Amino acid sequence: MNLTSLSASYLRARPLQTALGLGLLALGVGTIVAAALVVGQLEARMARDARGIDLVVGAKGSPIQLILSGIYQLDAPTGNIPASSVAFFEKNRLVRKAIPLALGDSWKGYRIVGARKDYLEHYQARFSSGRVFEKGMEAVLGYEVAARSGIGVGGRFVGAHGVGGEGEEHGETPYVVVGTLERTGSVLDRLVLTPIESVWAVHEHGKKEKDEDREVTVLLVQYATPLAAASLPRAVNSKSELQAASPAFETARLFRIVGVGIEALRAFAAVLVLAAGLSVFIALYTALEERRYDLAVMRTLGASPARLFGLLLFEGLLLALAGALGGVILGHLLAAALGAWLQAAGQPAVSGLAFRVEELWIVLGALAVGGVAALLPAWRAYRTDVSRTLAQG
Repeated sequence: MNLTSLSASYLRARPLQTALGLGLLALGVGTIVAAALVVGQLEARMARDARGIDLVVGAKGSPIQLILSGIYQLDAPTGNIPASSVAFFEKNRLVRKAIPLALGDSWKGYRIVGARKDYLEHYQARFSSGRVFEKGMEAVLGYEVAARSGIGVGGRFVGAHGVGGEGEEHGETPYVVVGTLERTGSVLDRLVLTPIESVWAVHEHGKKEKDEDREVTVLLVQYATPLAAASLPRAVNSKSELQAASPAFETARLFRIVGVGIEALRAFAAVLVLAAGLSVFIALYTALEERRYDLAVMRTLGASPARLFGLLLFEGLLLALAGALGGVILGHLLAAALGAWLQAAGQPAVSGLAFRVEELWIVLGALAVGGVAALLPAWRAYRTDVSRTLAQG
């Protein structure tokens, strides 16, 4: 009988202790893996969404709220700003690009965003069908919106007031779908895009407003020179109706806030892994006491002390490996379940099929816990006194 089958037979002989060790280890590893997958994917998604955007300009309020609503489309806007503000940034030599957005309505939980063609160009959007919007009340659907709604080019729909879709529908001003986008892996996948003029037309209710009275929600600004980072935010914030927020600074602050909860979750998972290690130690130590006579017989049949040491150590590593692999599978299942829930809520999706390098380190850490837990029982097996043990029976 080889080492693997011998160790497996001993583990099967103690199903409750083996199941306890496996369960604790799988739960701890699964929690750590799920946290790594979710946080890693969200960080990568937010980095992609904010790439090339150095400053977000909007109405006074919470800077984090301004970033979440302006870039990630995850919060209610802080308000609107005069559309005339766009010209100030477009003519500023410190600004390479200024992209205005107008928010306010939604459809089936997806936000309707008034934008210009440069917003699609910024995220390098490509069309799976149709074309870009050319005039008011034409709409382009992001990949996820088109896939989940089933509406293609030529379809018509009406928006509802409010970013959550809880308001009344604008039945008198329907949109016509003129294009659908391929997957970009960015915020565009979850948006309905239309010219800014469409948003103005819907909310003016047929009344023609003066250009100076019209508003946009945010401006996404890209610097033309590093000097802009030192002077432009100060210049913007000095205007009473405007506020500037840095995506890099605010998202880092957001992850520091969220990170407290993530670290607490990881600490709890680490406690579970250590508890699993203790369970492995107790199981192997108890098994050693039960098998002392068997081990002594193995010595008389030619097994060396090193082989007995390796047997107990291998059992600990085998138990840890099984629990770690089970935990990795559990972590991916948890991430997939969370991703399905986020997608159903119209939020950035998380995939359970992704893989992160940290998972290898997590598995190695679990193996180390199992190995350390097995060291003392393995050492006692190595030091087995054959004659005394056989005499005691």
